[in-house]
Amino acid sequence: MRDAEKVAARPSVAGPDAVVPEYHRPLLAPLTDSIRQLVDATVRTEVDDDELRRAHREIAAIAARLQARQMPGSYGQRVAAGSARFWGNPVVGVRNAIAPPLVIEYDDSGRVSAEFHLGAAYEGPSGLVHGGVSALLLDQILGDAAAAGGKPGMTGTLTLRYRRGTPLGTLRAEGWIERVEGFKTFVAGHLVDADGPTVEAEGIFVVPRWARGEAGSREWGQAMPDRFA
Repeated sequence: MRDAEKVAARPSVAGPDAVVPEYHRPLLAPLTDSIRQLVDATVRTEVDDDELRRAHREIAAIAARLQARQMPGSYGQRVAAGSARFWGNPVVGVRNAIAPPLVIEYDDSGRVSAEFHLGAAYEGPSGLVHGGVSALLLDQILGDAAAAGGKPGMTGTLTLRYRRGTPLGTLRAEGWIERVEGFKTFVAGHLVDADGPTVEAEGIFVVPRWARGEAGSREWGQAMPDRFA
């Protein structure tokens, strides 16, 4: 983002179309996980040409069934049980097969963390996680840490240090607040494997200008809660 203070748009959380039934989660999560498995299978399959053609026809037919009724545009943010649902999010989204997904945990010290598995779909260099994927995950983790500290904001800057290659497999991401200066929250974090940190990150998360007054603060609090689900 070029300047989080200037270009951050106001997220909309109002209207009946912004409400999502919570009972959809046990229906959607297994569906999304199956699509995630399909992506991994597509990357690694070695079946013969005829089987590829059959699979293509069947998958195309399923896609057409799901496309028979669709919301316009992107998923956006919806509300259930008083909390925001970012189910289209590419890191934590229940509906998004791109997401590993990360399930964010919060501890009493204010740190946030998530343990997850990255397979073949996230590969960059052979056997290693793509560097852009690492940035995506750390942006989410640091943003979650800022929100958990009571100052949710938009990414102003995100600086990464790639200490070594991040191997595919089981990983952990952690984030914590370093300090707060007015409307800016300074956050740090890292990706960790069994041998220690692989990527370190520092970020500044900024409350946009329109959200700094009393009314804007209430609206921003609805749009950017202290925890993402």
